[in-house]
Amino acid sequence: MSLQQLKRRFTRYNKKREDWALVRKAYQFALKAHEGQKRVSGDSFITHPLGVASILAELELDLVTIMTGLLHDVLEDTPVTYEELDDEFGEEVAALVDGVTKLSRMEFRSKEEHQAETWRKMFVAMARDIRVILVKLADRTHNMRTLRYLNNSKQKEIARETLEIYAPLAHRLGIYKIKWELEDLAFRYLNADDYYYLVDKLAKKRKEREEFINQVIEILRKKLDEAGLKADISGRPKHIYSIYHKMKEQGKDFSEIYDLTAVRIIVETIRDCYASLGVVHTLWRPIPGQFNDYIAMPKPNMYQSLHTTVVCAENELLEVQIRTKEMHRTAEYGIAAHWKYKEKVKDDKEFEEKLSWLRQLLEWQQDLKDAHEFMEHLKIDLFSDEVFVFTPRGDVIDLPKGSVPLDFAYRIHTDIGNHCVGAKVNGRIVPLDYQLKTGDILEIITSKQGTPSRDWLKIVKSSQAKSKIRGWFKRERREENISKGKEILERDIRKLQLEPHLLLKDQLLEDVGRKYNLLSADDVYAAVGYGGVSSKQLITKLRDEYKKKFGEEKNLPPVEIKPWKEASRPLRGVRIQGIDNLLVRFSKCCNPLPGDEITGFVTRGRGVSIHRIDCPNVALLKSLKERFLDVRWEATDDLSFPVEIEIIAMERPGFLAEVMYAVSESKINITAVNGRTTRDKMVVVNLTFVVKNLEQLEHIMNKVRRLKDVYSVRRRSGSSSAVRKK
Repeated sequence: MSLQQLKRRFTRYNKKREDWALVRKAYQFALKAHEGQKRVSGDSFITHPLGVASILAELELDLVTIMTGLLHDVLEDTPVTYEELDDEFGEEVAALVDGVTKLSRMEFRSKEEHQAETWRKMFVAMARDIRVILVKLADRTHNMRTLRYLNNSKQKEIARETLEIYAPLAHRLGIYKIKWELEDLAFRYLNADDYYYLVDKLAKKRKEREEFINQVIEILRKKLDEAGLKADISGRPKHIYSIYHKMKEQGKDFSEIYDLTAVRIIVETIRDCYASLGVVHTLWRPIPGQFNDYIAMPKPNMYQSLHTTVVCAENELLEVQIRTKEMHRTAEYGIAAHWKYKEKVKDDKEFEEKLSWLRQLLEWQQDLKDAHEFMEHLKIDLFSDEVFVFTPRGDVIDLPKGSVPLDFAYRIHTDIGNHCVGAKVNGRIVPLDYQLKTGDILEIITSKQGTPSRDWLKIVKSSQAKSKIRGWFKRERREENISKGKEILERDIRKLQLEPHLLLKDQLLEDVGRKYNLLSADDVYAAVGYGGVSSKQLITKLRDEYKKKFGEEKNLPPVEIKPWKEASRPLRGVRIQGIDNLLVRFSKCCNPLPGDEITGFVTRGRGVSIHRIDCPNVALLKSLKERFLDVRWEATDDLSFPVEIEIIAMERPGFLAEVMYAVSESKINITAVNGRTTRDKMVVVNLTFVVKNLEQLEHIMNKVRRLKDVYSVRRRSGSSSAVRKK
């Protein structure tokens, strides 16, 4: 790419001489700043900024963005300062260049932490000005085009990051032209064998495929002319990575993939789009379930088109896309095609709505302090496939694939999520872990008494919902979180055969906590308790801090672990480490079942009390750690355990009888039942029965959840000790 080639591209859509003079000035500045620098290929470094600016000019972006493309590396790779850029080109250009610049001058503990912080900074900059990420995408595209000059391991590392983050981000912004190129280039370096296998197969079939497409286009053109429809028709070969992805997803061989080419019909108006669809479906039989109307229901990235797959002659599958010229431009260039700065629109509400996902991202990312967790959530929440569901009023809400009603509830409003007790999908009550499908109409049922459950963190898909649930626990249950956090840290430290009292010093916790913006030891415990900070990551940092202050880790004495001595016989369903013939009872406060994680506590005069690990009383007694024993469940068929569940449902005649039948049908002995009706026409049923293990309890609870009008079923504490069969 030369300066003359860039000029041809830029002046094709911007004829102002003074604008080109500024682009030339930015080029001369970058040329001088990078003087003497070479790329790995041996080329002068300026070829890279020129290539980036050229890609941005192809997207027809504004003057400031083109200048940023030329200057995007000067802050990172040269002595040029932000102030110099500001003086020379103005605050707008300087801020954009700074937003693109990596955090290469800061110190990080790991590569992952470096990557996470770079992305955090870029997303904050994106929220202020989306052009930051457009420059970054152009930068990555040019780097991928010249990746062949790097060593193999570096090629794979960059290609993997491109496939996991940059290509999906281009998809989010609707810039398919860049997305497809990035996917194919990354695929080539990550899986060269499969890439070249497909290239070879496609080359062999090219002539045959071109003949087929030419015939289809001829038939279509004739029929559209007869219908009085003016249309541009072209064949579009499928991209290599999309073919590979389809083969893997469907478990098919290349010979079994028939729709290798799509036909695109570009017409004048939306009305012509639907008329053309009628012509296509008259000519060939459409495949059920393979029609998508993205005109009536556009994707969040503004993509609009009609998609249909039809069966042509000799059972050949053909994908047809129909759109207007404006829609086609948006499909190719996405957010860049609706550039508000180019059109001097300062308050474009529609444009801001299209970028609402950025606001959501900034909301939840503030709570994710852990680098690994941030990168995982970034990949899942932003770049997973989407489902489109409707509110009762007909508004479209997009959510990550695999989302449940709780994700929808929290997307609508935090209070609706916090007070959610049930959901209706298409008029029918569904469990809260029901996976949403595109087209579902959702209605959330709330109750003033409803509050979040920690189990929700395991079923919600979106990071936005997880962040809001954690936020509730963080605010509402600080004391409980502190207690739970201490318990988790002590347990995980003991697993490493270390002494908790040495690592959990207040000073150590405060020093490490500052890295997570936590000011006190209690803040650290609370963050672990509500799930805001990973216990394992924190312990690693505590160990590092301990070694800095007190020397080598050998100064940390291991916990004394006695060898496991099998008891001669099981003690009422459990075995106790190294002890036989003890009185054992199952605590009434938490009712442990086989399958639960358990611990034993030596009581005064009443033998060993067996508790669930997560029992609140265990947390209260943890200062008496010398009285806790390791215990294990012992397989036995002659014990049953009492358990109590709470069922919340809509009040209606015969509901209690249905519950009793559902439980007794499984030959389960019911020992107690208690029911009441609340003011908001809800019924609360507390049911006590005996089961053999956790698996059997889950089976019963799932049966009850499937009953009509049931909102929630949860396990409660209470009841008496184990019952031995006669």
